Amino acid sequence: MCTQSVCINAQVTSERFSKKQMEWKSPEASESASLVETKLARKQEKMVQFSSFLNGITKNITTKNVKKRRINFGREATNALAKEARKNGLLLTSPGNVSGSSNYVSAYSKGGNKGINQDSFIVWESFGGKEDVMFCGVFDGHGPWGHLVGKRVKKVMPAYLLHFWQEACASKNANFDQFGMWKKSFMKACSTVDYDLELHPVIDSFFSGTAAVTLIREGDLLVVANIGDCRAVIGTTSDDGSLVAVQLSVDFKPNLPQETERIYKSGGSVAESEDEPGVSRIRASNDETLEGPGLALSRAFGDFFVKESGLISEPDVIERTITTRDRFVILATDGVWDVVSNEKAVEIVSSSEKDESSKRLVEYAAGQWKRQRPGFCCDDISVVCLFFHNTSSQQLESD
Repeated sequence: MCTQSVCINAQVTSERFSKKQMEWKSPEASESASLVETKLARKQEKMVQFSSFLNGITKNITTKNVKKRRINFGREATNALAKEARKNGLLLTSPGNVSGSSNYVSAYSKGGNKGINQDSFIVWESFGGKEDVMFCGVFDGHGPWGHLVGKRVKKVMPAYLLHFWQEACASKNANFDQFGMWKKSFMKACSTVDYDLELHPVIDSFFSGTAAVTLIREGDLLVVANIGDCRAVIGTTSDDGSLVAVQLSVDFKPNLPQETERIYKSGGSVAESEDEPGVSRIRASNDETLEGPGLALSRAFGDFFVKESGLISEPDVIERTITTRDRFVILATDGVWDVVSNEKAVEIVSSSEKDESSKRLVEYAAGQWKRQRPGFCCDDISVVCLFFHNTSSQQLESD
Protein backbone atom coordinates (compact mmCIF):
# COMPACT_ATOMS: atom_id res chain seq x y z
CA MET A 1 0.00 0.00 0.00
CA CYS A 2 2.87 2.29 0.91
CA THR A 3 4.63 1.57 -2.27
CA GLN A 4 1.48 2.27 -4.29
CA SER A 5 0.99 5.58 -2.47
CA VAL A 6 4.55 6.61 -3.20
CA CYS A 7 4.13 5.81 -6.84
CA ILE A 8 0.91 7.78 -7.06
CA ASN A 9 2.46 10.76 -5.29
CA ALA A 10 5.49 10.59 -7.54
CA GLN A 11 3.24 10.61 -10.63
CA VAL A 12 1.27 13.61 -9.35
CA THR A 13 4.49 15.44 -8.50
CA SER A 14 5.88 14.73 -11.96
CA GLU A 15 2.71 16.06 -13.66
CA ARG A 16 2.74 19.20 -11.53
CA PHE A 17 6.42 19.73 -12.32
CA SER A 18 5.77 19.41 -16.06
CA LYS A 19 2.84 21.82 -15.83
CA LYS A 20 4.95 24.23 -13.85
CA GLN A 21 7.65 24.05 -16.49
CA MET A 22 5.12 25.12 -19.16
CA GLU A 23 3.78 27.92 -16.98
CA TRP A 24 7.25 29.23 -16.16
CA LYS A 25 8.78 29.37 -19.62
CA SER A 26 11.46 31.96 -20.20
CA PRO A 27 10.36 35.45 -21.47
CA GLU A 28 12.27 34.82 -24.72
CA ALA A 29 10.36 31.61 -25.34
CA SER A 30 7.01 33.32 -24.68
CA GLU A 31 7.89 36.14 -27.03
CA SER A 32 8.98 33.69 -29.70
CA ALA A 33 5.70 31.77 -29.43
CA SER A 34 3.72 35.01 -29.66
CA LEU A 35 5.68 36.05 -32.73
CA VAL A 36 4.99 32.73 -34.41
CA GLU A 37 1.27 33.06 -33.68
CA THR A 38 1.27 36.62 -35.09
CA LYS A 39 3.07 35.52 -38.26
CA LEU A 40 0.66 32.65 -38.73
CA ALA A 41 -2.30 34.99 -38.27
CA ARG A 42 -0.85 37.46 -40.81
CA LYS A 43 -0.13 34.67 -43.25
CA GLN A 44 -3.70 33.42 -42.96
CA GLU A 45 -4.98 36.99 -43.43
CA LYS A 46 -2.82 37.43 -46.55
CA MET A 47 -4.06 34.12 -47.92
CA VAL A 48 -7.64 35.30 -47.45
CA GLN A 49 -6.83 38.64 -49.08
CA PHE A 50 -5.05 36.94 -51.98
CA SER A 51 -7.97 34.57 -52.43
CA SER A 52 -10.35 37.54 -52.52
CA PHE A 53 -8.01 39.29 -54.97
CA LEU A 54 -7.99 36.25 -57.26
CA ASN A 55 -11.77 36.01 -57.04
CA GLY A 56 -12.01 39.71 -57.93
CA ILE A 57 -9.71 39.28 -60.92
CA THR A 58 -11.60 36.21 -62.08
CA LYS A 59 -14.90 38.03 -61.72
CA ASN A 60 -13.52 41.10 -63.53
CA ILE A 61 -12.06 39.03 -66.37
CA THR A 62 -15.29 37.05 -66.66
CA THR A 63 -17.36 40.26 -66.74
CA LYS A 64 -15.07 41.80 -69.36
CA ASN A 65 -15.13 38.64 -71.47
CA VAL A 66 -18.92 38.51 -71.33
CA LYS A 67 -19.10 42.22 -72.21
CA LYS A 68 -16.56 41.78 -75.01
CA ARG A 69 -18.43 38.80 -76.45
CA ARG A 70 -21.71 40.70 -76.26
CA ILE A 71 -20.25 43.79 -77.93
CA ASN A 72 -18.46 41.71 -80.57
CA PHE A 73 -21.72 39.95 -81.35
CA GLY A 74 -23.41 43.32 -81.81
CA ARG A 75 -20.52 44.53 -83.95
CA GLU A 76 -20.70 41.43 -86.13
CA ALA A 77 -24.39 42.08 -86.70
CA THR A 78 -23.60 45.70 -87.59
CA ASN A 79 -20.86 44.63 -90.00
CA ALA A 80 -23.40 42.46 -91.78
CA LEU A 81 -25.72 45.46 -92.06
CA ALA A 82 -22.82 47.57 -93.34
CA LYS A 83 -22.04 45.08 -96.09
CA GLU A 84 -25.67 45.11 -97.14
CA ALA A 85 -25.75 48.92 -97.08
CA ARG A 86 -22.59 49.12 -99.21
CA LYS A 87 -24.06 46.63 -101.64
CA ASN A 88 -27.16 48.82 -102.00
CA GLY A 89 -25.17 52.05 -102.41
CA LEU A 90 -26.13 53.37 -98.96
CA LEU A 91 -22.63 53.33 -97.42
CA LEU A 92 -19.98 55.78 -98.55
CA THR A 93 -16.33 55.88 -97.39
CA SER A 94 -14.67 57.31 -100.51
CA PRO A 95 -15.48 60.50 -102.47
CA GLY A 96 -18.95 60.39 -103.96
CA ASN A 97 -22.64 60.98 -103.27
CA VAL A 98 -25.51 59.23 -101.51
CA SER A 99 -29.13 60.07 -102.22
CA GLY A 100 -32.04 59.13 -99.98
CA SER A 101 -35.71 60.03 -99.76
CA SER A 102 -35.07 63.03 -97.50
CA ASN A 103 -31.27 63.33 -97.60
CA TYR A 104 -28.62 64.04 -100.16
CA VAL A 105 -24.95 63.74 -99.22
CA SER A 106 -21.80 64.85 -100.98
CA ALA A 107 -18.42 63.80 -99.53
CA TYR A 108 -14.85 64.47 -100.58
CA SER A 109 -11.34 64.16 -99.16
CA LYS A 110 -7.93 65.36 -100.29
CA GLY A 111 -4.53 64.73 -98.75
CA GLY A 112 -2.21 67.62 -98.01
CA ASN A 113 1.53 67.58 -98.58
CA LYS A 114 2.55 66.22 -95.16
CA GLY A 115 2.50 62.60 -96.28
CA ILE A 116 -0.25 59.98 -96.21
CA ASN A 117 -3.79 61.37 -95.92
CA GLN A 118 -4.83 60.87 -92.28
CA ASP A 119 -8.40 62.10 -92.83
CA SER A 120 -11.33 59.77 -93.43
CA PHE A 121 -15.13 59.92 -93.45
CA ILE A 122 -18.24 57.78 -93.51
CA VAL A 123 -21.82 58.28 -94.68
CA TRP A 124 -24.41 55.61 -93.88
CA GLU A 125 -27.95 56.05 -95.19
CA SER A 126 -30.65 53.86 -93.56
CA PHE A 127 -28.34 53.36 -90.58
CA GLY A 128 -28.97 50.07 -88.82
CA GLY A 129 -31.60 49.17 -91.41
CA LYS A 130 -33.86 52.09 -90.43
CA GLU A 131 -34.91 54.21 -93.41
CA ASP A 132 -35.29 57.44 -91.42
CA VAL A 133 -31.87 57.25 -89.72
CA MET A 134 -28.56 58.46 -91.18
CA PHE A 135 -25.04 58.42 -89.70
CA CYS A 136 -22.23 60.68 -90.92
CA GLY A 137 -18.77 61.43 -89.61
CA VAL A 138 -15.36 62.88 -90.42
CA PHE A 139 -12.16 61.78 -88.69
CA ASP A 140 -8.86 63.66 -88.50
CA GLY A 141 -5.96 61.42 -87.49
CA HIS A 142 -2.65 62.71 -86.14
CA GLY A 143 0.67 61.25 -85.04
CA PRO A 144 2.77 58.45 -86.59
CA TRP A 145 -0.17 56.02 -86.70
CA GLY A 146 -2.91 58.62 -87.09
CA HIS A 147 -4.16 57.33 -90.43
CA LEU A 148 -4.71 53.86 -88.92
CA VAL A 149 -6.30 55.24 -85.75
CA GLY A 150 -8.74 57.34 -87.80
CA LYS A 151 -9.68 54.39 -90.01
CA ARG A 152 -10.14 52.14 -87.00
CA VAL A 153 -12.45 54.62 -85.27
CA LYS A 154 -14.39 55.10 -88.51
CA LYS A 155 -14.87 51.33 -88.72
CA VAL A 156 -15.88 50.49 -85.16
CA MET A 157 -17.68 53.60 -83.97
CA PRO A 158 -20.87 53.05 -86.01
CA ALA A 159 -20.98 49.45 -84.81
CA TYR A 160 -20.64 50.35 -81.13
CA LEU A 161 -23.08 53.25 -81.46
CA LEU A 162 -25.71 51.04 -83.09
CA HIS A 163 -25.17 48.31 -80.50
CA PHE A 164 -25.68 50.64 -77.53
CA TRP A 165 -28.60 52.42 -79.19
CA GLN A 166 -30.41 49.13 -79.84
CA GLU A 167 -29.65 48.17 -76.25
CA ALA A 168 -31.15 51.46 -75.01
CA CYS A 169 -34.23 51.03 -77.17
CA ALA A 170 -34.77 47.50 -75.89
CA SER A 171 -34.40 48.48 -72.23
CA LYS A 172 -37.72 48.43 -70.40
CA ASN A 173 -36.43 50.79 -67.71
CA ALA A 174 -34.90 53.42 -69.98
CA ASN A 175 -36.55 56.76 -69.20
CA PHE A 176 -34.85 58.58 -72.05
CA ASP A 177 -36.41 60.54 -74.86
CA GLN A 178 -35.23 60.21 -78.45
CA PHE A 179 -32.25 62.52 -77.94
CA GLY A 180 -31.49 61.06 -74.50
CA MET A 181 -31.10 57.57 -75.93
CA TRP A 182 -28.75 58.78 -78.67
CA LYS A 183 -26.70 60.82 -76.21
CA LYS A 184 -26.31 57.88 -73.83
CA SER A 185 -25.38 55.65 -76.77
CA PHE A 186 -22.76 58.11 -78.04
CA MET A 187 -21.21 58.35 -74.57
CA LYS A 188 -20.91 54.58 -74.23
CA ALA A 189 -19.76 54.10 -77.82
CA CYS A 190 -16.94 56.66 -77.57
CA SER A 191 -15.71 55.16 -74.31
CA THR A 192 -15.70 51.69 -75.87
CA VAL A 193 -13.90 52.95 -79.00
CA ASP A 194 -11.08 54.32 -76.83
CA TYR A 195 -10.93 51.00 -74.96
CA ASP A 196 -10.76 49.20 -78.31
CA LEU A 197 -7.78 51.35 -79.36
CA GLU A 198 -5.94 50.84 -76.08
CA LEU A 199 -6.13 47.05 -76.42
CA HIS A 200 -5.53 46.85 -80.18
CA PRO A 201 -2.71 44.35 -80.84
CA VAL A 202 -1.30 46.18 -83.89
CA ILE A 203 -2.23 49.89 -83.90
CA ASP A 204 -0.04 51.93 -81.56
CA SER A 205 -2.16 54.83 -80.34
CA PHE A 206 0.10 55.96 -77.48
CA PHE A 207 1.43 58.97 -79.44
CA SER A 208 -1.30 58.87 -82.13
CA GLY A 209 -5.01 59.64 -82.15
CA THR A 210 -7.89 61.17 -84.03
CA ALA A 211 -10.46 63.93 -83.71
CA ALA A 212 -13.99 63.19 -84.88
CA VAL A 213 -17.30 64.92 -85.42
CA THR A 214 -20.27 62.66 -86.13
CA LEU A 215 -23.99 63.09 -86.47
CA ILE A 216 -27.22 61.16 -86.49
CA ARG A 217 -30.28 62.32 -88.34
CA GLU A 218 -33.47 60.58 -87.26
CA GLY A 219 -36.48 62.22 -88.84
CA ASP A 220 -36.35 65.88 -87.81
CA LEU A 221 -33.88 65.25 -85.00
CA LEU A 222 -30.22 66.10 -85.57
CA VAL A 223 -27.73 64.81 -82.99
CA VAL A 224 -24.10 65.97 -83.21
CA ALA A 225 -21.30 64.35 -81.18
CA ASN A 226 -17.92 66.07 -81.26
CA ILE A 227 -14.47 65.10 -79.97
CA GLY A 228 -11.61 67.44 -80.93
CA ASP A 229 -11.42 70.24 -83.46
CA CYS A 230 -13.40 68.94 -86.43
CA ARG A 231 -16.49 71.09 -86.80
CA ALA A 232 -20.19 70.97 -87.70
CA VAL A 233 -21.75 74.08 -89.26
CA ILE A 234 -25.35 74.38 -90.41
CA GLY A 235 -26.60 76.60 -93.22
CA THR A 236 -30.00 78.06 -92.31
CA THR A 237 -32.26 80.86 -93.45
CA SER A 238 -32.58 83.94 -91.25
CA ASP A 239 -35.71 86.07 -90.75
CA ASP A 240 -34.73 88.36 -93.64
CA GLY A 241 -34.38 85.40 -96.00
CA SER A 242 -30.58 85.36 -96.19
CA LEU A 243 -28.57 82.19 -95.67
CA VAL A 244 -26.48 82.27 -92.49
CA ALA A 245 -23.97 79.96 -90.85
CA VAL A 246 -24.54 78.55 -87.35
CA GLN A 247 -21.72 76.62 -85.69
CA LEU A 248 -23.11 73.56 -83.90
CA SER A 249 -19.95 72.11 -82.34
CA VAL A 250 -17.14 73.44 -80.15
CA ASP A 251 -13.47 73.29 -81.18
CA PHE A 252 -11.96 71.57 -78.16
CA LYS A 253 -8.57 73.18 -77.64
CA PRO A 254 -6.55 73.09 -74.39
CA ASN A 255 -6.82 76.87 -73.90
CA LEU A 256 -10.62 76.82 -73.53
CA PRO A 257 -11.25 77.83 -69.87
CA GLN A 258 -13.31 74.78 -68.93
CA GLU A 259 -10.84 72.47 -70.69
CA THR A 260 -7.80 74.13 -69.09
CA GLU A 261 -9.35 73.75 -65.64
CA ARG A 262 -9.97 70.05 -66.16
CA ILE A 263 -6.45 69.49 -67.48
CA TYR A 264 -4.80 71.11 -64.45
CA LYS A 265 -7.07 69.21 -62.06
CA SER A 266 -5.89 66.01 -63.75
CA GLY A 267 -2.25 66.89 -63.13
CA GLY A 268 -1.44 68.08 -66.64
CA SER A 269 -0.53 71.54 -67.87
CA VAL A 270 -1.25 73.81 -70.83
CA ALA A 271 1.58 75.73 -72.48
CA GLU A 272 2.82 77.29 -75.69
CA SER A 273 6.30 76.71 -77.04
CA GLU A 274 8.45 79.48 -78.51
CA ASP A 275 8.42 77.96 -82.00
CA GLU A 276 4.57 77.70 -81.99
CA PRO A 277 3.20 80.99 -80.67
CA GLY A 278 -0.56 80.90 -80.21
CA VAL A 279 -0.74 77.08 -80.18
CA SER A 280 -1.61 75.69 -76.74
CA ARG A 281 -0.77 72.08 -75.99
CA ILE A 282 -1.46 69.62 -73.19
CA ARG A 283 1.74 68.57 -71.48
CA ALA A 284 2.09 65.37 -69.53
CA SER A 285 3.14 67.27 -66.38
CA ASN A 286 2.94 70.78 -65.00
CA ASP A 287 6.69 71.29 -65.19
CA GLU A 288 7.82 74.59 -66.61
CA THR A 289 10.02 72.86 -69.18
CA LEU A 290 8.39 72.34 -72.57
CA GLU A 291 10.46 69.36 -73.61
CA GLY A 292 8.69 66.32 -74.95
CA PRO A 293 5.50 65.97 -77.01
CA GLY A 294 2.32 67.89 -76.42
CA LEU A 295 -1.17 67.72 -77.93
CA ALA A 296 -3.04 70.69 -79.40
CA LEU A 297 -6.40 69.09 -78.59
CA SER A 298 -8.18 68.68 -75.27
CA ARG A 299 -10.38 65.79 -76.48
CA ALA A 300 -9.40 62.96 -78.80
CA PHE A 301 -9.48 59.21 -79.31
CA GLY A 302 -6.14 57.58 -78.53
CA ASP A 303 -3.13 59.73 -77.48
CA PHE A 304 -2.72 57.70 -74.29
CA PHE A 305 0.48 59.51 -73.34
CA VAL A 306 -1.69 62.39 -72.05
CA LYS A 307 -4.85 60.48 -71.13
CA GLU A 308 -3.99 60.80 -67.42
CA SER A 309 -3.11 64.49 -67.85
CA GLY A 310 -6.54 65.79 -68.82
CA LEU A 311 -7.18 64.49 -72.34
CA ILE A 312 -10.58 62.79 -72.61
CA SER A 313 -12.55 60.98 -75.30
CA GLU A 314 -15.93 62.10 -73.95
CA PRO A 315 -18.01 63.67 -76.72
CA ASP A 316 -19.95 66.91 -76.51
CA VAL A 317 -23.43 65.84 -77.68
CA ILE A 318 -26.00 68.40 -78.79
CA GLU A 319 -29.39 68.26 -80.50
CA ARG A 320 -31.21 70.41 -83.02
CA THR A 321 -34.68 70.04 -84.47
CA ILE A 322 -34.49 70.45 -88.23
CA THR A 323 -36.96 72.97 -89.65
CA THR A 324 -37.80 74.07 -93.19
CA ARG A 325 -35.31 76.92 -92.70
CA ASP A 326 -32.38 74.55 -92.26
CA ARG A 327 -30.83 73.70 -95.63
CA PHE A 328 -27.70 71.64 -95.01
CA VAL A 329 -24.97 70.84 -92.50
CA ILE A 330 -21.24 70.74 -93.19
CA LEU A 331 -18.94 68.34 -91.35
CA ALA A 332 -15.27 69.08 -91.98
CA THR A 333 -11.81 68.55 -90.53
CA ASP A 334 -9.70 71.49 -89.39
CA GLY A 335 -8.02 71.50 -92.79
CA VAL A 336 -11.05 73.58 -93.80
CA TRP A 337 -11.67 75.62 -90.65
CA ASP A 338 -8.06 76.74 -90.21
CA VAL A 339 -8.31 78.78 -93.41
CA VAL A 340 -12.04 79.15 -94.20
CA SER A 341 -14.70 80.93 -92.12
CA ASN A 342 -18.06 79.35 -91.35
CA GLU A 343 -19.81 81.98 -93.46
CA LYS A 344 -17.59 81.41 -96.49
CA ALA A 345 -18.01 77.64 -96.26
CA VAL A 346 -21.81 77.99 -96.23
CA GLU A 347 -21.64 80.41 -99.16
CA ILE A 348 -19.55 77.98 -101.25
CA VAL A 349 -21.82 75.00 -100.52
CA SER A 350 -25.04 76.94 -101.18
CA SER A 351 -23.78 78.22 -104.54
CA SER A 352 -22.65 74.78 -105.76
CA GLU A 353 -24.42 71.87 -107.36
CA LYS A 354 -25.07 69.33 -104.63
CA ASP A 355 -22.89 66.62 -106.10
CA GLU A 356 -19.95 69.06 -106.40
CA SER A 357 -20.43 70.93 -103.12
CA SER A 358 -17.96 69.03 -100.95
CA LYS A 359 -15.27 68.95 -103.64
CA ARG A 360 -15.59 72.68 -104.27
CA LEU A 361 -15.18 73.45 -100.57
CA VAL A 362 -12.14 71.15 -100.32
CA GLU A 363 -10.48 72.71 -103.37
CA TYR A 364 -11.19 76.23 -102.11
CA ALA A 365 -9.62 75.40 -98.73
CA ALA A 366 -6.55 73.91 -100.42
CA GLY A 367 -6.13 77.15 -102.37
CA GLN A 368 -6.44 79.18 -99.16
CA TRP A 369 -3.63 77.21 -97.56
CA LYS A 370 -1.31 78.33 -100.37
CA ARG A 371 -2.48 81.95 -100.18
CA GLN A 372 -2.71 82.40 -96.43
CA ARG A 373 0.16 80.19 -95.31
CA PRO A 374 2.88 80.18 -97.94
CA GLY A 375 5.77 77.97 -96.93
CA PHE A 376 3.59 75.85 -94.64
CA CYS A 377 2.49 72.31 -95.43
CA CYS A 378 -1.14 72.09 -96.52
CA ASP A 379 -3.22 70.03 -94.13
CA ASP A 380 -5.40 67.06 -95.11
CA ILE A 381 -8.93 68.22 -95.91
CA SER A 382 -12.22 66.30 -95.71
CA VAL A 383 -15.82 67.50 -96.08
CA VAL A 384 -19.25 65.91 -95.81
CA CYS A 385 -22.26 68.01 -96.89
CA LEU A 386 -25.65 66.71 -95.81
CA PHE A 387 -28.63 68.38 -97.53
CA PHE A 388 -31.78 67.95 -95.47
CA HIS A 389 -34.66 68.25 -97.89
CA ASN A 390 -33.04 66.71 -100.96
CA THR A 391 -33.56 69.91 -102.95
CA SER A 392 -31.38 71.08 -105.80
CA SER A 393 -29.07 74.09 -105.56
CA GLN A 394 -31.36 75.99 -107.96
CA GLN A 395 -34.25 75.48 -105.57
CA LEU A 396 -32.09 76.71 -102.71
CA GLU A 397 -31.31 79.91 -104.61
CA SER A 398 -34.92 80.52 -105.67
CA ASP A 399 -36.17 80.00 -102.10
